[in-house]
Amino acid sequence: MGRYFNVAGPCNEANHYMIEASSRLSGIRELIDQQQYFVIHAPRQSGKTTFLLDLASHINREGKYYALYCSLEVAQGVINPKDGIPTIVQGIASALRRLSVIPNGKNFAKEADLNNAYVLLDELSTFCISLDKPLVIFFDEADCLSEGTLISFLRQLRDGYNTRTVAPFVHSIALVGMRNIRDFKAQIRPESASLGSASPFNIVKEALTLRNFTKDEIVGLYGQHTTATGQIFEPEAIDLIFQQTQGQPWLVNAIACEVIERMLQSDYTQPVTAELVHQAIYTIILRRDTHIDSLLERLKEERVQRVMEPVIIGELSGVDSQSDDYHYTTDLGLIKKANGVIMPSNPIYAEVIIRTLSANSQKDLGESRYDHRMPRYLKDGRIDMTYLMQDFQSFWRENSEIWIERYQYKEAAPQLIMQAFLQRVVNGGGEIIREFAAGYRRIDLCVKYGGQKYPIELKLRRSAQTEENSYSQILDYMDTLGVKEGWLIIFDRRPEIDWDTKIYLKTEKVEGKTVTIVGC
Repeated sequence: MGRYFNVAGPCNEANHYMIEASSRLSGIRELIDQQQYFVIHAPRQSGKTTFLLDLASHINREGKYYALYCSLEVAQGVINPKDGIPTIVQGIASALRRLSVIPNGKNFAKEADLNNAYVLLDELSTFCISLDKPLVIFFDEADCLSEGTLISFLRQLRDGYNTRTVAPFVHSIALVGMRNIRDFKAQIRPESASLGSASPFNIVKEALTLRNFTKDEIVGLYGQHTTATGQIFEPEAIDLIFQQTQGQPWLVNAIACEVIERMLQSDYTQPVTAELVHQAIYTIILRRDTHIDSLLERLKEERVQRVMEPVIIGELSGVDSQSDDYHYTTDLGLIKKANGVIMPSNPIYAEVIIRTLSANSQKDLGESRYDHRMPRYLKDGRIDMTYLMQDFQSFWRENSEIWIERYQYKEAAPQLIMQAFLQRVVNGGGEIIREFAAGYRRIDLCVKYGGQKYPIELKLRRSAQTEENSYSQILDYMDTLGVKEGWLIIFDRRPEIDWDTKIYLKTEKVEGKTVTIVGC
């Protein structure tokens, strides 16, 4: 069997199409030569383990150092250092037994006193004395450790580092995981509101991260498949993949795998087109594979909510980009900052974030007594938006208080419920294009059906000027889409205002365009 696009576990050159991981992270060799301890952090499924295994293999072949890859996942959830540190020692012993290139590996910690509080420090020091070359260790999944085990682990490494001139110790160590060392403190003191400095591992020289694929690297990756099979990726398909994934490695591989293996059944005579890519992306979003599902589980965390909710509703003044919550959410891969604006890391993540947060509402809509399917709103092949908006106003007036209480993200609940309503309408007959207008206090949507575009802007009422200030924004969005009609939905959350005042529908002519304002 030839090589293929891998979406499960580390890649290797023999079996998988892959981009050399070292091209995405520079400066590692210099840090190792300088005997430094450092951190590598990157989001899940970005190629960290692939990179570490490849790097360790290259170092061992070169012969200057011994390099060991060791996962700390075995100690996840073991918070008592009396149990956690021996578990780590045994994990190192297991990794050495499986790597024949390092001499004496089978003897590591063979007679260790596991009741010794400093067994990790002592065994690593003893082992390094026995080696004829310096030892480099890459500790993967380092952020699996927590509380007492993490504190003891970091302190013993630091002690070994500080006394290397007296007693041999590990030449260079990398702690690798999703999070930067500054965030390890959350695992030390979960109740702490501030993560503070990197102590007790304040010997870190540098924190590095793996970048996403560039467009040229995606072209090169897919080119490997074309060379092997003759199957072509059309330029428009690659453009769409890069735009939708922003080079996120797992997504880049998953889309290719979905199109080639599932949709085309490995028929290499057929080209990979933009239309096939579009269908594959939609399938991946709906399927919520393990990678996406595990990422979206983080949305339930309060510290993630504190960042994501302002991003969703466009209220970026509510995000402190210097806060630990912001750095944590960035390290998870949920958001990025581009041109000074905070936004979801890529359009696919943006779509699944909204779908995830509004999923229960969409399900409940389907089970309610209301019929919110597309045929109800069609008139002469077009969506009767006035009827649709009036229907939503009736639903909102009757159900909003009950439905908002179901949401963890209560500030974003109106926009999420509206999107669940629209998703229910278009399912099977159209699609919704979402734009996170980050920093502009709005969400832009475009409902597409039957070749027509229906732009919708969602706003929370902040002042008497909200409606007036919104005209230029919806007009700009309409210009972008090349249409003459748009809809502005304004949610009024003021409890003292009666529903008869909140609910209204009016049409304005502005610069030759028609804008319908929908009060909710």
